Amino acid sequence: MSTTLSPVRRVDIIGVPMDLGASRRGVDMGPSAIRYAKLHERLRALGIETIVDRGDLAVPIRESAHSNDASAKFFNVITDVCDDLALLVEQAISAGGLPIVLGGDHSIAMGTLAGLTRARGGPPGLIWVDAHADINSPKSSASGNVHGMPLYFALENGFARAEQTVQIGLRDVDPGEKRMLRELGVRAFTMSDVDKRGMMHVVDEARAIAGSGERPIHVSFDMDAIDPSEAPGTGTPVKGGLSYREAHLVMEMLHDGGQLGSIEMVEINPILDNRNQTAALAVDLICSALGKSIL
Repeated sequence: MSTTLSPVRRVDIIGVPMDLGASRRGVDMGPSAIRYAKLHERLRALGIETIVDRGDLAVPIRESAHSNDASAKFFNVITDVCDDLALLVEQAISAGGLPIVLGGDHSIAMGTLAGLTRARGGPPGLIWVDAHADINSPKSSASGNVHGMPLYFALENGFARAEQTVQIGLRDVDPGEKRMLRELGVRAFTMSDVDKRGMMHVVDEARAIAGSGERPIHVSFDMDAIDPSEAPGTGTPVKGGLSYREAHLVMEMLHDGGQLGSIEMVEINPILDNRNQTAALAVDLICSALGKSIL
């Protein structure tokens, strides 16, 4: 397959210590945990010429933020931060960088996708790796937590398109989300699909859908997609997730396809982790997506 992207020579790291979209505290420390797991050192070892760390965005703490809508808690505050994130993502792409966005909870995906859409004149192909569909609306959400809604808002605002969006690893989907996925036609691979078809075939199809028309692919990777035995440091763990090797195969195949244009790693909660195991795995997965190989 011919590709639209050049070899990665520059990456731009953006931290978003967001926890307002989730109910459990601690996920705001995710960006620091990933950096502590030697992200920069590992990227340099891959031979990437330029590594620009744009630091962490300012995110109001829960005690100083106001939430007036129980159906989408802290939504206005979250979208303000996402506007700031979108600008940095645009700037990174304009400078020739591949954005690596570090969360924080998954609500930040609204900002990442907005920035990618504006920078490239249209939504990217989207591969969403997650135990959850994250496509609840404020009306369908039982919790009001915005980290369960980012895909809904991204689709509603035109920062993602259903026909070029693929979900991998689903195993905990709300009734309203099931209806939404069917109505919109988003291609979703549950863990049962992964078991039956094998990850290689799943990613082959995902690349063909998300990357059709030679468009760049964005991977939004929620660490709860991986089985809690391998990634215990997440706020919403669900048994029966991706294995260590299945998770790496997703990222390796995205690299091999040549269309990966941006990476987002979210939902790492060091408070719940075991010796930073989940953050270290996130760094390993980023490296696989950027070309680290066994031989």
